[in-house]
Amino acid sequence: MPPRNLLLSIALGGLATLAHPFAFAARAASATASSLGRTARRFIGSSAARSKVETAQWTPELLKRLEWRRFEELCAAYFEALGFRADLAGAGADGGIAINLYEQGSKNASIIVQCRPWNAHRIGIKPVRELRGAMSSGHVGEGVLVTSGKFTKEARDFAGKEGVSLIDGADLVAKLAELVPEKALALYKLATQGDFRTPTCPSCAIKMTSRKSTAYGRPYWGCRNYPACKQTFFEAL
Repeated sequence: MPPRNLLLSIALGGLATLAHPFAFAARAASATASSLGRTARRFIGSSAARSKVETAQWTPELLKRLEWRRFEELCAAYFEALGFRADLAGAGADGGIAINLYEQGSKNASIIVQCRPWNAHRIGIKPVRELRGAMSSGHVGEGVLVTSGKFTKEARDFAGKEGVSLIDGADLVAKLAELVPEKALALYKLATQGDFRTPTCPSCAIKMTSRKSTAYGRPYWGCRNYPACKQTFFEAL
């Protein structure tokens, strides 16, 4: 059974038993389609983020290339590698997905995790406040906010007072590197198999297609089921 203190369990990540690292991935597609609205809009990495990337090892740059759903699957699989059971909790305040972590044999979540994929801007205090609110409403004592980017000092200061753990891209790379080689490789294969850069439509659970705004010439991702589905992701400038 994982330690109740999340920070301790993360510190022991390199010694943890890999528990069904792909269990979350198998459940993600159907849960994603049912929990996210068709009109939510989110920003993703720039065009440069879709360029060819070296995938021989875990790096901050590789994490930035992962599309939003693949990044969430990686995060869930990492916590399952620490011995938790990870389940989707539904749509978050930004249209993203929260992950509930359960200790083995427990019916009640002990930790809430929220994932923020790559954004050119640092993650500020607002998402931390939202996570703290979700912890309070769900009567969960611990929360984790994970991003492939970085956090502002304000966000870190607030998190330190509110029982929220922050993991940025560099932190996550270090934690993955601490795992024994076969465990790190299993998570690496999960994250990079197939097309891991093209965003998945949150409404239809299919890969989106690259388009360009006719009015402003701005690139964006659109659902292949348009006009039935009008879900879009705009490029972050």
